[in-house]
Amino acid sequence: MLLQLAVAMLAGLAFLVLGRREAMSAAAGAVIVALGTALLSARFFSGLSGAGMALSRLLTGMILKWIVIVGGLIMILFQFKLPPLAAITGLVAAYAVYLLAFRFKG
Repeated sequence: MLLQLAVAMLAGLAFLVLGRREAMSAAAGAVIVALGTALLSARFFSGLSGAGMALSRLLTGMILKWIVIVGGLIMILFQFKLPPLAAITGLVAAYAVYLLAFRFKG
């Protein structure tokens, strides 16, 4: 999650060249992925008692994560009317870090 927040900062700084709204949009797109990951982690690690319960917590955490990501993206694009390309770029960059973290883990 910390890497995703670092990517949010980097995406915001990269899009600062195009303007303040683009920078906010890119950073917000990456931050919603980090929030979704934090919610998934909090749900999954809140207490494990068995395999069935672990699977249940994982699935509900994943559903909550995608609700946060899709809901956050809708808010960024329609409520705050921030630039969509920057928001999606930040979102993809943060999610790429999430996937790369699994690849190099261990």
